[in-house]
Amino acid sequence: MKIETMIFAIVGVFFLPVAIVYGFLVEWKEWVGILALLLCFGLGIMISSYLMLTGRRVGLRPEDRDDAEIHEGAGEQGHFSPWSWWPLVLGASAAISFLGVAVGWWILFIGAGIALVALVGWVFEYSRGDHAH
Repeated sequence: MKIETMIFAIVGVFFLPVAIVYGFLVEWKEWVGILALLLCFGLGIMISSYLMLTGRRVGLRPEDRDDAEIHEGAGEQGHFSPWSWWPLVLGASAAISFLGVAVGWWILFIGAGIALVALVGWVFEYSRGDHAH
């Protein structure tokens, strides 16, 4: 995860001087842009730190080694539910939430409630019913 760590570190560090220069250009009167750039700095550093700590814990992957063979990266990459309907419900709730921001704030709360139900259903999909482990 060395490459990913460096990419996010560079992106994160890039936004700090950009935020300072932007602050001088707007004479420190427009705080939304400055805050957004500082949050981009924090997000890049946060992701970089997470990847660095995870890379230390997991160790080198085949992608990180120069002497790795193609077959070392083969095999199962994760567990995905091909029959799950919860992502569709979660996407619909996101659409309802965005509609609520545009039309009326009360719709946002309906979308957030549906999103909460969909997220819990997706997380606990394999803890109940026919597919319980």
